[in-house]
Amino acid sequence: MEMVGLTLGGRYSLMEKLGGGGMAIVYKAEDTLLNRVVAVKVLRSPYAEDDDFIRRFRQEARNAAALSHPNIVNIYDVGQERQFYYIVMEYVNGETLEEKIRREGRLSP
Repeated sequence: MEMVGLTLGGRYSLMEKLGGGGMAIVYKAEDTLLNRVVAVKVLRSPYAEDDDFIRRFRQEARNAAALSHPNIVNIYDVGQERQFYYIVMEYVNGETLEEKIRREGRLSP
């Protein structure tokens, strides 16, 4: 399902798809309440019907929210609307890690 154009939680207006992984898709969105750009990670549809995946997705949000470091994005919100489970995060403009690795090669520890 195409989600660009949808609004989640009555305030997160999805503007464009940024990328995705195995479990979720990340969108650039506008937080219309606070008038700022955020990233919204949405659990993929097949997993949104699996209680174990939903539990792991929520645990990921709790774990990330407990971290505080300049190199880790902040978690602003977690929610569910209809069949959509989502995590709202700080948006960081720039290239992805995948793009950096393609450009520079393998990173050292």
